[in-house]
Amino acid sequence: MNSIQNDRVTQSIYVFLGIMLFSFFLSVQDAHAALGPAKDYKPVINPSDFSTSITNKYFSLPVGLKAESKGETEDGTETIEITVPGDTKMLMGVTTLVYRDRVWLDGELVEDTKDYLAQDKEGNVWYFGEDVKNYENGKFKDNHGSWLAGVDGALPGIWMEANPKVGDEYRQEYYKGEAEDTGKVISVSKTVSVPAGKFTDCLQTLDQNPLEPRSTDEYKYFCPQVKGFALETDIEGGERIELVKMAQPTQSGNSAEISKLQSIVQLLLQVIELLKQKAMLM
Repeated sequence: MNSIQNDRVTQSIYVFLGIMLFSFFLSVQDAHAALGPAKDYKPVINPSDFSTSITNKYFSLPVGLKAESKGETEDGTETIEITVPGDTKMLMGVTTLVYRDRVWLDGELVEDTKDYLAQDKEGNVWYFGEDVKNYENGKFKDNHGSWLAGVDGALPGIWMEANPKVGDEYRQEYYKGEAEDTGKVISVSKTVSVPAGKFTDCLQTLDQNPLEPRSTDEYKYFCPQVKGFALETDIEGGERIELVKMAQPTQSGNSAEISKLQSIVQLLLQVIELLKQKAMLM
């Protein structure tokens, strides 16, 4: 083989390696990279399509639900308490359900957040924003992290898909420069062992924030046996936040009637909001 042929072979090898490296680079891009430009994100929100009755297979929120998760972090022991008190808030004409999330670090309250969620008629759970109260040394510090759909250009995103499939990617929220988290479905068949029990056929998602370093990427696991969160793992550090216990509410005849009345009231509020919007357009 002469020198010219050797050069050609060498060039071919470099081209091949270049293509392989480029393909690998594409395969490990952030989940949000395949979602398209943020400026093109314009979810259509029809208030009549939504309900505060959240019954998703992987994420159900009956009023009265209470759950506790715990884990060891580099900052100390983190304890998270979730409650669903039954309160609601109107955002973009949609009546949303309050999902209260309180966080303690070594026994000291550091965050008290109200997330606003609603389920569409297809079964997808949407995230319409959050009111955040941060605390330091036992005193209120600030509201950093708060955003509300419909305010200052903020838009709702998907908290949980109705029928997640491996490879699905979606925006969980969108408030430019402040809240841009994305999700990607990694698996729907994981087995998870935590203090609350051993669960099968769990959904695994990759949560990423393009505004933060990749070191903040995390996996979350939602299991049908508890119809909710079971585990969160920090990909880089390996820290785990595990479900410790969950108390599902028992519904008596009276509470069932109250729940029905609440649904009727929420429907009436949505109708009133729609009438107001139509009146403004006339």
